[in-house]
Amino acid sequence: MGGWNRLLVVALGILLVSWSGPAASAFWSSVSSNGAAAKSDALAQGSKPSTSVTGTNVSVTWAASTTAAGRSVTGYSIARYGVASGGTRVPATGACAGPVTSLACVEANVPAGTWYYTVTPMLALWQGQESARSAGTTPVTDTTPPAAPTVTAPALVNSLNVGNVPVGGTAEANSTVTLTVSGAGASSFSQTIIANSAGGWTAAPVDVSRFTDGTITFSAKATDAAGNTGGAGTATSKKKSTPPTVANVELANVAGGVAGKIEKGDTVTITFSDVINGKTVCNTWPVTGSFTVNGNNQVTVNVSPNNVLSVSLTGCALNLGSVNLGAGYTSTALSFSGSGNGNGTTPNFSSMTWSGNRVVITLGSGVSGGNTVQSDPAVFASFTPAGNITDTDGNPLSTAAVTGTASRF
Repeated sequence: MGGWNRLLVVALGILLVSWSGPAASAFWSSVSSNGAAAKSDALAQGSKPSTSVTGTNVSVTWAASTTAAGRSVTGYSIARYGVASGGTRVPATGACAGPVTSLACVEANVPAGTWYYTVTPMLALWQGQESARSAGTTPVTDTTPPAAPTVTAPALVNSLNVGNVPVGGTAEANSTVTLTVSGAGASSFSQTIIANSAGGWTAAPVDVSRFTDGTITFSAKATDAAGNTGGAGTATSKKKSTPPTVANVELANVAGGVAGKIEKGDTVTITFSDVINGKTVCNTWPVTGSFTVNGNNQVTVNVSPNNVLSVSLTGCALNLGSVNLGAGYTSTALSFSGSGNGNGTTPNFSSMTWSGNRVVITLGSGVSGGNTVQSDPAVFASFTPAGNITDTDGNPLSTAAVTGTASRF
C-alpha cells in the first residue's frame, strides 16, 4: 500500500498544478520515503525592476528571487505595459525574451512610448507572482543628429584680446555645444555651452595665450536631448600676439659732411622688429607699404637745447616720438626744414620715409649745430615712441625708451 500511496500523492499534485495553470505559485515534492509525508514550497513575488535608457535601448535590472524554502529560481519572465496599472501585458523582446537566467537584460529597439517593466520569477514549469511595475521608461526614438553649429570668431587675435577671445554661433535649439580650441605649441581644450531656445550660444571668453602665434581653430559639435551628436562646425583665427619692439636707432653723418656736427643731410634711422601700421604714425598714410614726405617746408626737424630731436609734418599730426641724440650737438634750439633743391645732390628740404619696419629722417637746410661731438666716448642715441603705434596686427608698441647701437652724426 505504501507504493500506491506515494503514487497517489504525486498524481494528485500533478492534477492540482495542471488545474491551477502556469500561474500557480507552488509546487509539490516528496520529502521522505514515507509516502504519507509531503510538503509544498511557494515562489516569492518578483522584485520591482529598475530601468535606464540609451537611445531606443532599455536596460532592465532586478534583484534575485528564491522560493519560500530558499531554493533559487531557474529564470525570469520580463514584460512591459503601456500604463502604470492595468493595460495589456507585452512580453519583452530580444535579450529580454524569457526566460532570462541573469539579473539584467537589454531590450533593443523599444517602440516609442512610456513603458513600465515587470519581472516574474520562474522555476521549471512554475512561475511566481509578477513584480510591481518599474517607473515609467521612455525610450528615445530620435536618432537624427543635429546639424553642425555655426561658429564665429575674430579673424585676428592679438595681444589685446589673446586672453579673452569672443567665440559664439548658432546650433540646434537647447542642444549642448562642445567647443574645442586647438593650435600649435600646446594641447587643445574644450568647454561646454547650452544653446538657448533660439539656438544661439556664446562661449565663455577663450584664453589662447598658451598657443604659439599662428592659426587657432575653434571647432563646435552639438548634442541634442536624445544624445545624438552631429558634425563639427569650425572657424579659424590668425594669432599674432607678439608686440613689436624698437630694434635700433642710428645716427648717420651725411657723405662729405663734418663728422660730429649736426647739419643738412644727416639722417636718423629707426628700425622696428615688425611692420608698423602706417596709419598709426600718420593718419593719411596706408596701413602697409611705404610713404615718403618731402618737398618745400613739408617736414620740419627740431632739435631742442638738450639735444632731443622731434619731427612735424604738414597734412597730418605725426605720431612718432622723439630721439635723444645722446650727445651735446647743440646748446640752442635748431630747426631744419628748407626749400628748393639745394646743390642738386643734397636737397635743401627735410624728408621722412616710412617703409614697413623702418623710418628714415633726413635733415634739410637749417643752422648747423655749434658743437662737434667726438667719436670717443661712443655716442648712443635713444628713441622714445609715441603712444598708440601698432604693428599691422594691432599689437601696440611699448612707449619705453630704447637705446640704439653706437652711432653719431
